[in-house]
Amino acid sequence: MAGKKRKGTPATAAAPPPRRAALDDDVSVVSSKKRSRPLKQHQSEQKMVSSDLSAKILREALKQQKEILQEEEDDHPTPFSAVSSAPPPRLEEDDDDDDDVDGFDGFSDTQSRCDDAVPEIDEEDERVLAAFMQDGAAPQLTLADLIIQKIKEKDADVTSEARPVPKLDSSIIDLYKGVGKLLSRYTSGKVPKAFKHIPALELWEDVLYLTEPENWSPNAMYQATRIFSSNMNSKKARRFYNLVLLPRVREDIRKNKRLHFALYQALKKSLYKPAAFFKGILFPLCQSGTCTLREAVIIGSIIEKVTIPSLHSSAALMKLAEMDYCGTTSYFIKLFLDKKYALPYRVLDAVVAHFMRFLADERVMPVIWHQSLLAFVQRYKNELEKKDKENLERLMQHQKHYLVTPEIRRELKNSRNRGEKEDDLMSISSISVVNKPIEEDRWDYPEVPMEED
Repeated sequence: MAGKKRKGTPATAAAPPPRRAALDDDVSVVSSKKRSRPLKQHQSEQKMVSSDLSAKILREALKQQKEILQEEEDDHPTPFSAVSSAPPPRLEEDDDDDDDVDGFDGFSDTQSRCDDAVPEIDEEDERVLAAFMQDGAAPQLTLADLIIQKIKEKDADVTSEARPVPKLDSSIIDLYKGVGKLLSRYTSGKVPKAFKHIPALELWEDVLYLTEPENWSPNAMYQATRIFSSNMNSKKARRFYNLVLLPRVREDIRKNKRLHFALYQALKKSLYKPAAFFKGILFPLCQSGTCTLREAVIIGSIIEKVTIPSLHSSAALMKLAEMDYCGTTSYFIKLFLDKKYALPYRVLDAVVAHFMRFLADERVMPVIWHQSLLAFVQRYKNELEKKDKENLERLMQHQKHYLVTPEIRRELKNSRNRGEKEDDLMSISSISVVNKPIEEDRWDYPEVPMEED
């Protein structure tokens, strides 16, 4: 019996455990699935979108434009009243919720500034683009300015010396003033439960004004962006981005010549709602006429890194092409073109019309303008009409750059027009070279000399 056990021992040790073998099979199946995963649409071969999707993109752009105009017309002061008849929430930390905004550990000291997030800014480029800014641009409107204006229109006795307070319940005012003091020194940890209730309130702007957002710490601004972008609809999120987040970001860049890392992460979180990000941050920044190159590079780095749905990107590109030109608009246009989305013909025609507006412009356009035109021609040269290419040729006779313009002409010359197919001879020859099988005779092999020879 002992001998049988000794003989059987090596056999059982050599055989792999069944659970380990099953685990190896599962790993191989998972790895094979990962290898067979198809590429994303913008990574595969570029194809133009269908007419149905083109119509959807145009409707999205028109919808964004109508919403902006409607909100500007309907932005009238509303009477201040109590937020709710229910008792106000207590100023305490949320111990029950386990959502993603709890347990925030803050950012490390090495990440206090986003030095590695954006490239260096050349002062000479800033000076050149400053010449293309609009004169007499209106100052950036903040949430405090908007609420104070409403209060003054409602109550003529309010003086401008002290910070006016909306006519709300006294307990509500005391509660959210305490929340504001906490957020002014917030670094990490949980957020007060009363602050999480703000998105559900009807007069959320007035309550948010009581917390004094201009005094929040950068980490508190990051947490607020996470909460509001998740719990607000696109219209409310746009208001928060435009009246709170954008002025704070621009102020930090102006003071420190760079952006705090927490505010940079807040901008990335704001892209959770792309339509609100474009209408609340990107479009107002370009329409202000005062966007600096440093602001464009920092915010543009977020657009470059984060994946944005092609529908929203196409609508944003069309809107940028139709805006009054500012020096940094070309930089944002170039970013969207470099993302290599499949754009509909209507968007391409809008971009062509954008460049043709400078045919009679007497100013010498900056290098970024020529680079954006080169990026457009490189990406979509085969989807332009013949008349568009002729118009671009006339444009390059008026606006020239000694390095970029020859490249644009070469790209236009070596491209086909919209609707045309590739040369049949070239496609056939390339297929024959790549796919032609190699014929060989396995019995026809050379003689090998022997050692005796």
